[in-house]
Amino acid sequence: MMIRILGVGDTKLSYLKEGETDFLGRMIHYLPVRSEWVRSPKTGRKMPPDQIRRKEAKILSDRIADSAFIVALDASGTRVTSETFSKHLSRWMASGVRETVFVIGGPLGLDASLLMRSNWILSLSDMTFTHDMTRLILLEQIYRALTLLRGEKYHK
Repeated sequence: MMIRILGVGDTKLSYLKEGETDFLGRMIHYLPVRSEWVRSPKTGRKMPPDQIRRKEAKILSDRIADSAFIVALDASGTRVTSETFSKHLSRWMASGVRETVFVIGGPLGLDASLLMRSNWILSLSDMTFTHDMTRLILLEQIYRALTLLRGEKYHK
């Protein structure tokens, strides 16, 4: 199985970029993982948030294969423990899913159309994070799940 993390925007803070690079490098030993970030569409000052989310959803959707298993990150999603998350990942790998795409919206979140297209909606916390922080937290949780599946000592 391949994991792809697809999101809107670019990480501007160097310490977050370093963290992303570190976790992506660690995961190479487990399975292929890619991250892809798209620019938010040009919007006018007065464009309503729902219209911005729709435009972002179109850009993101165009980059997702119909056969992909889509996990949308959203505050309305299911919260799980790290152990439960690793079990989900294990099930997807065992079921023959070829590509799992984790989708992270921009600062305004994801459009309802993309949430409806998703196979699962995941919430990382009841707290609110910047989308930049969400990327790093997601990468860490995927890495943690992979080490759990191998019985390695990273998770305590």
